[in-house]
Amino acid sequence: MDLNKPADPPPPPPVPYEGGEGCLTVAVRVPVRIVVLVLVVPVRMLWDLLALCGRAVHTALLRPLGNALTWFFDQVVAPVARALGVAVLWLGKALLLWPLMALWRYVVVPVVKYGLVVPVSWNYRRVLTPLGHGLVWTLGRLAAGIAWLARTLGAGGRWLAVGAGRVLGVLVVVPLVALWRYVVVPVVRYGLVVPVSWIYRRVLTPLGHGLAWAARGLGAGAVWTVRTAVAGLVALLRVLLVVPAGWLWRRVVVPVGREIGAALQVGWRVAGFLSRAVGRALKWLAWQLAGRPAAWFYRAVCVPVGHGVRDAVWRPARRAAAEAGRAVRAALAGARATVRQARRDAWRALVGGPRAAEPVPGPPLQARNLVGTQQPQTVPGVAAGTETSLPERA
Repeated sequence: MDLNKPADPPPPPPVPYEGGEGCLTVAVRVPVRIVVLVLVVPVRMLWDLLALCGRAVHTALLRPLGNALTWFFDQVVAPVARALGVAVLWLGKALLLWPLMALWRYVVVPVVKYGLVVPVSWNYRRVLTPLGHGLVWTLGRLAAGIAWLARTLGAGGRWLAVGAGRVLGVLVVVPLVALWRYVVVPVVRYGLVVPVSWIYRRVLTPLGHGLAWAARGLGAGAVWTVRTAVAGLVALLRVLLVVPAGWLWRRVVVPVGREIGAALQVGWRVAGFLSRAVGRALKWLAWQLAGRPAAWFYRAVCVPVGHGVRDAVWRPARRAAAEAGRAVRAALAGARATVRQARRDAWRALVGGPRAAEPVPGPPLQARNLVGTQQPQTVPGVAAGTETSLPERA
């Protein structure tokens, strides 16, 4: 028994159900595709022609024009605009900023400082501050006098106030308290508050509860009626409108739309194939009618003629021009040398030849030693001798 037997592969997932195509789909497909193909082919050919013209215009006109405009902007407009910006900025500074700064610095600030701030601060320090201090001192002294007078009259005032209060209490407060306690409170309590409370508890409260119960019942009935009517209306609309519209959408609109979309895709692809075929045919025809004769004419006529002109005319003319140039350069060099020699001879005749070098005698009892050094040296106490270089001695 094989214990290493591989496990069975899992079963494949179930294939989703796809409904078959109905007779309406099959009946609509072919006519729709024929009509769409007939309508789409001219549109696709026109589209391809417009796309070709657009690419040609972009390559031959728009791109060079854009490059030219870019160069013109970078080389002309941008420097001119930069220069104008600098000029306008400088002019704005010269006409607005600098005059305003000068006006602020030399007119407004001095006028405000010396015409307003300095007088106001001097008036505050020299006039208002001493006046305020004097008023505070005066009011303090006056308050102290009033307090002393009140303290002096305080004892007599308290005795008079106590007597007047007792008299008022006996004559006014006691009758008013008795009137409030034994007349006003009983009348208001038993003649107004108790009847009103009884009417509220025994009459108004049960009546309000009954009215509220009746209102809730009427509201619940009205709500049930409205809900029932709305549910019935929704069911009626669903049966009469939604279900037929859904069936029409699923069974008619969706298949027809799907077929029209598929027909448009197929027609667009077929029209593309036809358009490319027509384009290749036109390209072949143009090559046969114009390109091939032009290429043959270029190879058979223009190339030999060009080579003949190059070998018989251009190269000899270039060699002759080179020889003439060399001759002209030699003649000009000889003329320059002659003019230079004549100028040198004329200068020698007017001024004279170059002056010959004269020997300079050395100081006495000193001799110049050239042996073993590159520069002449003088040795004191040595007799002067002949000056000969090392090569001459050798």
